[in-house]
Amino acid sequence: MDNKNTGRWERTVSAQDIGTRLDKFWARELAETGVSRGKVKSWIESGLATVNGEVVDKGKYKLAGFDTLEIGELQSSGEDTAEAIPGDLKIVYEDDNIVVVDKAAGVTTHPAPGEPDATLVNYLLHSYPDMASAESGMDGQRPGIVHRLDKDTSGLIVVARNEAGRLRLSADFAERSVDKVYLAVVHGRPKKAEGGIDAPIGRHPTRKTRMAVVEKGGREARSDYRVLWTGPRGLASLVAVRIHTGRTHQIRVHMAHIGHPLVGDATYGSQEDAVWKRRDDKLAQLGPRQMLHAFHISFTHPQTKERLTFWQTPPEDILSLLQGLYRECLRVGIVGMPGSGKSTVVNSLRKQAHPTFSADESVAKLYEAGGDGADMIAQRFGNQFSHEDGSVDKAKLFSAMCDSENLRREVMDMVHPMVRHECELFFRAHRDTSVAYAEVPLLLEGGWHKTGQVDVVAGVRCPEEMRTGDLRRQRGLSREMLAVFDSWQWPEQDKLAACDMVVENSGSLEDLEQETRRLHEWATARFTERNAEFAKWLDELWPRLAQEFAGEGDKA
Repeated sequence: MDNKNTGRWERTVSAQDIGTRLDKFWARELAETGVSRGKVKSWIESGLATVNGEVVDKGKYKLAGFDTLEIGELQSSGEDTAEAIPGDLKIVYEDDNIVVVDKAAGVTTHPAPGEPDATLVNYLLHSYPDMASAESGMDGQRPGIVHRLDKDTSGLIVVARNEAGRLRLSADFAERSVDKVYLAVVHGRPKKAEGGIDAPIGRHPTRKTRMAVVEKGGREARSDYRVLWTGPRGLASLVAVRIHTGRTHQIRVHMAHIGHPLVGDATYGSQEDAVWKRRDDKLAQLGPRQMLHAFHISFTHPQTKERLTFWQTPPEDILSLLQGLYRECLRVGIVGMPGSGKSTVVNSLRKQAHPTFSADESVAKLYEAGGDGADMIAQRFGNQFSHEDGSVDKAKLFSAMCDSENLRREVMDMVHPMVRHECELFFRAHRDTSVAYAEVPLLLEGGWHKTGQVDVVAGVRCPEEMRTGDLRRQRGLSREMLAVFDSWQWPEQDKLAACDMVVENSGSLEDLEQETRRLHEWATARFTERNAEFAKWLDELWPRLAQEFAGEGDKA
């Protein structure tokens, strides 16, 4: 006898089935109902199968003649039936058999002990009364639920509206014919742009509320990931993860297992999450929950047998995090020939309250007594280029660098990495501003524009007669010394040709201040354009990914 209202099946063993294994018997009996062999095994092992009223949890149990058998999910009593509660539901698709919902983060899938808040099931029962146990024959606490999303995971979830649909969908999930792809924002950037993770998952050996990759006793768990984008400085990456099994916390556990836990996941990335929340910039407030979104799902309709595919743009918190990662300050490098007026440009920008960095000032601090540069030069050359207080004798060192190209290169190789590091710290400290400027005389020669230390380069152009005349004398440089400095740099024509914009210094100080305002307006416009281009790229990314994933799912 089959009882739709209880969700259980009953049989009496005939003579021909004497000696048959319990699991094989029920797999045969329920084959046409859509209940899979895996589901039968799960029910038996969960104590949902009885023989003559006694629970039997071993599939290999041999049947005897005229045994009375029952199997199936036990229905909750009336007081344990989930309550219909009004709530916001974002319905992606619905018909008489199924509902596809874009679940919001913070909503639990179904009622459970210790979960007092209204769940997705409560909201569904309010919108779809026909799903209630009394009418549908489904479980009173979890009607229609065939798969789950963690409370703080957003995205697509498929729900059945009747028992027949639930059984067919459950069988499809058990047989892994449902294609699911998630989007996650993870700490750092995986070394491999894409890869597979085949690592069994079970209960954590010491923390029973957590899952973990385990050597023994775990269940098969397979995931494939692909890096879609990495933010500036490699702080975090957007990855797509296709899961081939549906283990609890699978993506969170697997990504942490390869060293890249999800941003906002305090359970499986506790150290990374703590560091993230201590940041001194706006990113610390982004990523309030595990950044995981069920983006794409493809499955066979339980009634029509049509293949249905759905996708859903990530919610605002994930979009805000991605845009926040990208919205670093525009890092502008300032270059120019010696004596062209770079320092004056930097001072003008400072007067306008824009953050600035000067390599010359950085070197001056490094050369002070106790500075890293002074200590390193003393270690390498002894007291040859040091004052009594330990500071660098810059005149003596400069003279030696003029006499020896090898010594000059050696000193540059020691000092330049320190300046680069100081500049990186400067940009990091001002990442939340629109634009930050760094004046670095040998920026182009050092390849900073090619290796990502700056985003754009502005060059200061000054007429030769001004640079070698009044401006040279104002700086106290001899023609010979200026010529030496020139010889260490690219020719002006090559330097300016490599720049993204040019600041003209051919008039008065007032004219140059106006040019620096033009520089900032240009840089601000570039910052705005760059962010708009990224926002457009994101908007275009989601439908493109959905098309790709649908094609990949068809091939799988």
